[in-house]
Amino acid sequence: MGVVDNVIYVDGQRAATPHTLEQTFELLHQHGGMAWVGLYRPTPEEVSAIAGEFGLHELAEEDTNKAHQRPKLERYGHTLFTVLRPARYLEDVEEVEFGELHVFTGPGFVVTVRHAESPDLGRVRRRLEDDPGTLRLGPEAVLYAILDEVVDQYGPVVAGLENDIDEIEDQLFDSDPTVSRRIYELSREVMAFQRATHPLVGMLEDLERGFDAYEVDVELRHRLRDVRDHTLRVVERADAFRSLLQNALAVNATLVAQQQNEEMRRVSEASYQQSEQVKRISSWAAIFFAPTLVGTIYGMNFAHMPELDWAYGYPLALLAMVALGVVLYAVFKRHHWL
Repeated sequence: MGVVDNVIYVDGQRAATPHTLEQTFELLHQHGGMAWVGLYRPTPEEVSAIAGEFGLHELAEEDTNKAHQRPKLERYGHTLFTVLRPARYLEDVEEVEFGELHVFTGPGFVVTVRHAESPDLGRVRRRLEDDPGTLRLGPEAVLYAILDEVVDQYGPVVAGLENDIDEIEDQLFDSDPTVSRRIYELSREVMAFQRATHPLVGMLEDLERGFDAYEVDVELRHRLRDVRDHTLRVVERADAFRSLLQNALAVNATLVAQQQNEEMRRVSEASYQQSEQVKRISSWAAIFFAPTLVGTIYGMNFAHMPELDWAYGYPLALLAMVALGVVLYAVFKRHHWL
């Protein structure tokens, strides 16, 4: 989209709104003041024109064209190159969306390059224009306001992540099968949030160390320290979220293991009960098989079976049936099959 806002400020007031970069450069040379050029996903040609006019370092120009940079603060002579990773929480999908913002500040100019929708620099510009005293302090004041806006936007992200973690804690003890995946996905978002916020602490400390060398206004010093304090709180919350999610993952693994052990115990109990039933059935089958065997033998009606003509054959056969049954019953009872 290229240039989205292009203004020249003189003594804290909007003095001109050029329609092209060429007009901006011309008016700046003629009347002085501070130019604030806002770019949104600019072309390499536009970045090259800005770099040539304001003397931006070729490495910073290359980073701006490539984007996908980590948060950092680099000084090239009198030009400060700042990379920020703003973030916003999307309520409808419960996800964190990260943007990328490059800020060039130098004598008499500020160039902001957005590679995503956030942050809303129009709001920052309006707030500064309503406070000419701050805007009169120059590019450092604009950089402060942008840093303050980015850190303020981290607040809703922290609240959204905290709410998601609370929901995960409820899911853990409701045996929700999707909780493991959600913990993993949320852990990735928290790690990305840490990568966006952790470097800010060192960046703000670097700015603080340059207060005296670059004669930063006292009021700006106070405000930048306030931004650093807010950043530290955000970083601490992000670190706490990481620990909570690691604990949640460990608790989930323990609960899953307990469920598996309980399931194995139920299966073992069912198997044991089934085995006991099989032993009882087998025992009674063997007991009833003994008299059946005797009866089957003497029911074959062979011609030469002496016992058939013996007066005690019948009672003996009955006694043998009963005796075998009793013996088998005693054996099975002794071995707890019955």
